Amino acid sequence: MRQIAVLPYRTDSPAVDAPINILLITTRGTGRWVIPKGGQVGKLPPHASAAQEAEEEAGVLGAACPTSIGSFRYRKKRASGATVWTDVDVFPFAVTEELDSWKEQHERERRWFTLAEAAEAVDEPDLRALIRSFGAREFRAAAQGRIIINTISTVGKKTGISAMFGWIQKLLPQQGNFFELFEQHAATLVAGADALARLAQGGPNKAEHIREIEEREHDADDITREVLHAVRRTFLTPFDRGAITDLIGAMDDAIDEMQQTAGAVDLYEIEEFEPEMRDMCAIIVDAARLTAEAIPLLRKVADNGHRLHELTERLVRMEGHADEIHAAGLKRIYKQLGKKDPIQFVVRQEMFKRLERVVDRFEDVANEIDGLVIDHS
Repeated sequence: MRQIAVLPYRTDSPAVDAPINILLITTRGTGRWVIPKGGQVGKLPPHASAAQEAEEEAGVLGAACPTSIGSFRYRKKRASGATVWTDVDVFPFAVTEELDSWKEQHERERRWFTLAEAAEAVDEPDLRALIRSFGAREFRAAAQGRIIINTISTVGKKTGISAMFGWIQKLLPQQGNFFELFEQHAATLVAGADALARLAQGGPNKAEHIREIEEREHDADDITREVLHAVRRTFLTPFDRGAITDLIGAMDDAIDEMQQTAGAVDLYEIEEFEPEMRDMCAIIVDAARLTAEAIPLLRKVADNGHRLHELTERLVRMEGHADEIHAAGLKRIYKQLGKKDPIQFVVRQEMFKRLERVVDRFEDVANEIDGLVIDHS
């Protein structure tokens, strides 16, 4: 038997080190803590069915990423008393709104947990492991590091330079604050993606969401300029200068594409978004989250190579999924609008193209990070 579920999450801020909170609900029978789950509804895609379960069982709305983060297995008890093994596919769900009333409000309790508390609260071992893996396994240790090279011998091993040059390098001042700037930029990606997802959900706050994206894009431009200045004035850099500029450039392209997408929404006065567009926005939200997890791990790239490869592999897989959604959405609106309203079709086609570009830029970021892993692990 198969079911679908969401892992509802939120963060206190867009900062890359902001703690992740997980929303759990109780079962109606035993009162155990679980995540919203159920059977697939009609012809709805799995992630859309899971989002519907989140609204009915937990009273939350948000962006459900169409790419599953994994699955877990548990024994489901039937009305007859018999039990059956059930496999549950889990989709990340960025919560944007908590409803005051919902369908199963009086049948379940809902509560926000820290990532560690949520993992301990659930009974299923596979689900516990899935929740723990949702956060960076070595995130805090990596984010707290401030020294790129800890010992002279480490310098030699990682860079291939002589011990003597490593000794000289230790004596020279380290002026570049590249990691802090990378992390600040990643925070703009998270905030911009969140605003883009809210924009795609519609509602009366359209202008506010567009303004938020524009402001984060301006912040990102300032950070990018500072990185480029730092590359020119810093004698010793943690990575090759070209790799640094390529990485910050790919990140900046992602927020630029978000801003251009928001600009197109304003220009064409779009009020309603196709379901495939909302799905692509949900992928963008998760791509930004994964990028924000990956960037601090670059402080100790040799130690975190395996985790970084996992994250970049997932980003590339999500880009492929977004391409499929893009193609399906274009095909559907062509049948619906191609002959009846060609101008509106062109407008919608342009919106799909812009969203696809955002996801493509995150794949570029993944490729740049992969290059750093290959060079320094």
